[in-house]
Amino acid sequence: MKTAIKPTRAENFPEWYQQVVLHAEMAENSPVRGCMVIRPWGYGIWEHIQQELDRRFKETGHVNAYFPLLIPLSFLQKEADHVEGFAKECAVVTHHRLEQDAEGALVAAGELEEPLIIRPTSETVIGASFARWVQSYRDLPLLINQWANVLRWEMRPRIFLRTSEFLWQEGHTAHACKEEALEETLRMLNIYADFVHDHLAIPVIKGLKCSWERFPGAVDTYTIEAMMQDGKALQAGTSHFLGQNFAKASDIRFINRDGQRAFAWTTSWGVSTRMIGAMIMTHGDDDGLRVPPKVAPVQIVIVPVVRDESDRQSILEACDVLRSRLSAQRWDDQPVRALVDKRELSGADKKWYHIKRGVPIRVEIGAREVLASTVSLSLRTEPKEVESSTVEHFIHSVSQRLQGIQDRLLEQASQRLLERTITVTSLSDFKRAFEEEQQTAPFVLAPFVDHPHVEEGLSGMGVSVRCLPLQQTGDTHHCLFTGQPTQTMALFAKSY
Repeated sequence: MKTAIKPTRAENFPEWYQQVVLHAEMAENSPVRGCMVIRPWGYGIWEHIQQELDRRFKETGHVNAYFPLLIPLSFLQKEADHVEGFAKECAVVTHHRLEQDAEGALVAAGELEEPLIIRPTSETVIGASFARWVQSYRDLPLLINQWANVLRWEMRPRIFLRTSEFLWQEGHTAHACKEEALEETLRMLNIYADFVHDHLAIPVIKGLKCSWERFPGAVDTYTIEAMMQDGKALQAGTSHFLGQNFAKASDIRFINRDGQRAFAWTTSWGVSTRMIGAMIMTHGDDDGLRVPPKVAPVQIVIVPVVRDESDRQSILEACDVLRSRLSAQRWDDQPVRALVDKRELSGADKKWYHIKRGVPIRVEIGAREVLASTVSLSLRTEPKEVESSTVEHFIHSVSQRLQGIQDRLLEQASQRLLERTITVTSLSDFKRAFEEEQQTAPFVLAPFVDHPHVEEGLSGMGVSVRCLPLQQTGDTHHCLFTGQPTQTMALFAKSY
């Protein structure tokens, strides 16, 4: 069967992913290895992710701020576990200007007294501000979010999934007590899970990271794990309970209700443009991208089909009127996003252009449709099927159609997760589940004890502990790698 993307998912899933990013005009590699240029279609999706998350953050009392890109080296040295976790990924600024040498070449000059780190994450620099802002229990809770870019040197870059520079949001909060900080950590985890489910149409498993997978310096790290079409896991978001570790390192102290000086309890949480990679690998097909309507920059594209120049004006007018009427409709509490594609390209070129980009609904209007007051339309979930509809019926059914596409994508992803998640209680069954000849790896639930022997046992298998799911059955089994009895099941998978 002819497909728009080569190779197909079954032939070479990693290369298929790269080709979808290319053909859908999502992003491209920059001149700096490991960095990317996010093109308008990809950035438009990020804008809708950003807008919805920002709304949810503000509904729960968080406010936005901005903190410096450059962090003094001494700030990172205050928190030993944290700096150790990021040391190999840090980009270091050592000079503050350029000069020309005798041959006219530009060279670094003006060595800094203290090196500066381009932020890999902002706990330490935000902690310095919190230490100034928090003096009394009346200043708490302090609920701050930042939309920013960060830099972590990446040895094996892949657009959206692992790039040296990426866009994200990072939330940072300070609280008067442990219970309130824990509540905040789980609240934000649930916001992420609900958003990914409702807007990106991706089901996730919420869980706690094991000791060797948690965020550097955190007491506990919570995660949402999503299954890609090749069965591999992708960490789609994390929320960290930092305890008092960073408060002690940054001296975030306050006078409590009893008049005593106490260290604050802090959290941090974040999601990034990696979410776009998750969306591509969850929903894409062999013809390209399929974008959930809730985050699509364009939900409906209207394509004029002009076969006779004498019909051009009436066709374009009909397209413009339809776009205007569609934009007056509302779905998901927002105006419907419609566009008329008036470029001088053939109808076939336009068709495949929008299929590869994953536009949810494609509408064609030619002279015949103008005379009959009809449209020809195709849904991206069924790109080969063409339906004829009256203009009036299409306009009044557009909300239902968009919701149907959103639901269909979620249904397909949920079914995949259900079918490919298995439970094993023996080491032989565990190893068999991840045999190399299997085309798609599964999600495996297996008994778990948090012990170094587990990490050692997984060595060489290409499998990691993704999380300890928050939903547990409470049944007792024996850990596959330590033999110890446990009521905890862990989620194991190959991952990106």
